[in-house]
Amino acid sequence: MLVLVILWVVRAIEAQSKTPLCKILGSPESPLLSKEGDVTIGGAFSIHSKITQPLLSFTDTPTRLTCSSLNLREFRFAQTMIFAIEEINSSDYLLPNVSIGYRIYDNCGSTLSSMRAAMALMNGADATSESACSGQSAVHAIIGESESSSTIVLSRTTGPFKLPVISHSATCECLSSRTEYPSFFRTIASDLYQSRALAQLVKHFGWSWVGAVNSDSDYGNNGMAIFLAAAREEGVCVEYTEKFHRTEPEKLKKVVEVIRKSTARVIVGFLAHVEMNNLLEQLSVHNITGLQFIGVEAWITADSLVTPTSFSVLGGSLGFAVQKANISGFSDFVIKGFWESAFPCTQPNSEIVMDTQCKDNLDLIETKDYNDDVPELRYSANIYKAIYAVAHSLHRLLKCKNVSGCDKMIKVHPWQVVEALQMVNFTIKNGDQVWFDSTGAAVARYEVVNWQRGADGSVEFKPVGYYDASLPPGEKFVLRNEDIICLCQCAVKAVPLELARSSRKGSQCAAMTVYFVLRVKSATQQEPLGQKMEIHSVRC
Repeated sequence: MLVLVILWVVRAIEAQSKTPLCKILGSPESPLLSKEGDVTIGGAFSIHSKITQPLLSFTDTPTRLTCSSLNLREFRFAQTMIFAIEEINSSDYLLPNVSIGYRIYDNCGSTLSSMRAAMALMNGADATSESACSGQSAVHAIIGESESSSTIVLSRTTGPFKLPVISHSATCECLSSRTEYPSFFRTIASDLYQSRALAQLVKHFGWSWVGAVNSDSDYGNNGMAIFLAAAREEGVCVEYTEKFHRTEPEKLKKVVEVIRKSTARVIVGFLAHVEMNNLLEQLSVHNITGLQFIGVEAWITADSLVTPTSFSVLGGSLGFAVQKANISGFSDFVIKGFWESAFPCTQPNSEIVMDTQCKDNLDLIETKDYNDDVPELRYSANIYKAIYAVAHSLHRLLKCKNVSGCDKMIKVHPWQVVEALQMVNFTIKNGDQVWFDSTGAAVARYEVVNWQRGADGSVEFKPVGYYDASLPPGEKFVLRNEDIICLCQCAVKAVPLELARSSRKGSQCAAMTVYFVLRVKSATQQEPLGQKMEIHSVRC
């Protein structure tokens, strides 16, 4: 009897030893683009902007999410990440004997997909592990995401594991909290600076009566709150504040109606690119023109907003943009080097049969010979800086030397990369210095751009000034007024005389409203509905 018991115990132990101790629940997520290396950097971008939810029968395993509507700007982010990695891999001075791999996921503009990408980047591609879970992330850092809300999801998911996340365009001031986001960095400034600069821009032109519209998101709500506080300090009055989300068409209709009925002809639009596109479409449909838009970096230089009819709405817009930075060699890479490594099946003499990756990404392949947009890229430089920041951190942790190379036996943990990132200070080949402040952000530098018509009739985003928070007071904000072409075709406005008199006794904002109208030259007078009215042609 004792022998039987011993045999049963031995067999149970053997069976247990053959069972993986770690197993991913569900199917592992596969990256859109990947390459193996000694160290690995993850990426998460909205390479497609629309996602189709599968039908849920609750009897079968749901099918995979399908994405559509290629976002070329986000695709360029992924290409920039790969370009920077390949450049470092071929260099002799940075990580000389260490290869960097990458795993890039497409979140399709969905926070759900962002969560799945975050888990996949931490877990890796293996469905099971034969040994106990080590807790070691499959990547050493993650680059992304583009929008603040998705970045918050990503950072909160990876934060407990001290995995560094570096965003190139998530600007919400809420991400500056080192208590909530101790492992988060960004190669762009917080909106704290942009929002205050918006108020200064409005004041510069004497626009004391404005409207305000923002995205109903972390980005829009936080940015608008800072602007409103700054506007009060600058003596700027806000007639209305409206917000909507891209999934709320009814709220958008309400916003358009408020704009149509308002007296403010200047609108501050603290909107993400998608919401601004939705608002533009509706304003064009309703032929609402003659508005002076003040924009933010998320949309002011977005090529996708340039349509045959958009200039009638957005012409003359002013706003802050991320500075352009030329990345030498990138233009050729996007039409040659990228496809040779990422999609070998696209090569003319390739012996590789059209594989699954190529068949599933035909919309990407259609951009193979297009690079006209590259000279105008802005955020891509921030991706480039982020990759080099990680590489410099790893270079230090692996004790790399020019002669002997790096110590590849050292096991680098993500928390060590976080600590190393806090100390980076280097200059990239175009002369830009890269370092992070106490909140993990870059110094605030913007171009002020103006929507203008070029000599050939095309729309240009003309630089007309700059904002640089690193400069002394009095030199931070510079505008070249002679270069600015303001739309400012303000409609004729009427104010009853009795209302004007009573408003002077009212609030400061009411008085400012009257001042804004009365300070311009009178055009005509008439008496509709028995009331005396003063009608003025308001010129901005």
